[in-house]
Amino acid sequence: MDTRSTRAGDVGDTLIYLSSSFLKVCNCCRSYSAVRKYLIVAVVCFGYLFFTVHVSHTSTRQDKRPELWTGNGVYSQSKTDQGLTDGEVNESVSPTRVNVVYITLKSKRHKPAIIRGTVRPKLRRKKVKVKQQDGIPDREKSERQSTNTSGGRLPYSEFDGRNGDYSSIRIYSTRAPPWFSNEDITAMRFLADSKITQIDEVAHRDFSSLILFKSATNRSDNATKCCGVVKRPVDMSEVFAFHLDRILGLNRTLPAVSRRFHSLGEGQPCPVVLWDPSLGPVADQPSEKLNWGSYQTSLKHKCWHRGVTPKPEWGCSSIHHHEWSKLVVFDFLLQIYERLDKNCCGFKPRPEDTCVELGYHEECRDKDSIELTHIIHRRHDPHHLVFFNNKGYFDRDEDNLDFRLLEGIKELPDQCVSVLMSQRLREKLLQSLFLDQQYWDSQGGRQGIEKLIDVIERRAKVLLTYINAHGIKVVPMNS
Repeated sequence: MDTRSTRAGDVGDTLIYLSSSFLKVCNCCRSYSAVRKYLIVAVVCFGYLFFTVHVSHTSTRQDKRPELWTGNGVYSQSKTDQGLTDGEVNESVSPTRVNVVYITLKSKRHKPAIIRGTVRPKLRRKKVKVKQQDGIPDREKSERQSTNTSGGRLPYSEFDGRNGDYSSIRIYSTRAPPWFSNEDITAMRFLADSKITQIDEVAHRDFSSLILFKSATNRSDNATKCCGVVKRPVDMSEVFAFHLDRILGLNRTLPAVSRRFHSLGEGQPCPVVLWDPSLGPVADQPSEKLNWGSYQTSLKHKCWHRGVTPKPEWGCSSIHHHEWSKLVVFDFLLQIYERLDKNCCGFKPRPEDTCVELGYHEECRDKDSIELTHIIHRRHDPHHLVFFNNKGYFDRDEDNLDFRLLEGIKELPDQCVSVLMSQRLREKLLQSLFLDQQYWDSQGGRQGIEKLIDVIERRAKVLLTYINAHGIKVVPMNS
């Protein structure tokens, strides 16, 4: 029998009983005064109201019995509340709209990894009308070509590298990552967004030919802020090297960004490095270049360490002893061999490597006479190195790394090692490289950047193992 029908019958019998009782009370109360009659009626009404509320509350509690998952996408009432004992099955019970609750299982949303400033602010784009003259847009008329006594002036467009109405250096948070100085951010914005007025190929006495661009903001006497060196598209690792240098706390590279030139490199993004005219090569003697033998001797004597002036027979250059330790950490992680091992004597080179193409690799027998290259400093700051030409190689396996770069090194900077051991190198590189949108996109977005960071992390583990195995001291090396 349905429990609801049973409850309805009980309520009906109760009402009939109350009605008959009410009639009997009325017959007995005819002789009572009006006040007593009203009092009796009030008591009876209160009792009736209390009984009705109690029955309604009991019925509601019975309807809210526990429900069980049936396995068919619905819920049904518990067997114990239906009056069934354990092991019994009530086949007559079927789900209805009253005792069935349908549910929807939503798939879990996978949120993207949080990187500093991943939300680009909304931009109000203004429509720019291009004026035409004689049916030819002014944009095409702006391209020109001329010559210069300092070198060949290359064709360029006034719109080379322009990124519309927003900067390709994207800093959406309140401030840039702490490893960048205000000067770094200013230089990065200049290299990425300045309007180009001239591109020249310049023959420099201390370097190979350079492609320099000048900006429309070149109206000051500070020559360090007027030019940028345009590198080849295959040298894009120079941008990665700049960010790694700042994160490690070395601060020895020049600011570098990625920029697209419509008139150079077939429109591909190119690395652009801030130019400093005070740069010059380091030599142990005014008329001689550094070689591997004199370099190893200077490491043994710790030239300029603790303010001690080196003796002439030590063969020291102007570079402080700690600068070499900073250089080898940087070069080992990026596997830059052109500075200390231009002949590729410390690893097995590929046929397309420069040392093989130029025949340098065959000259590894006389190691001490091999010249060091790209050892640069500022003329007004001779004791500190400047890391220039920082083309790294990410396609070299761990079993073919150039350990010759670490030869003669007995100490390494504690700040670099602490970053490598902190387990936060990946996080910092992602935050840092995200600032340069041109570079980020040219490497395939986050997926491509992660692959480059994988290589650096594996080499960092190898370097830490080498430090422990060879007893390398980790000491403070503040400038």
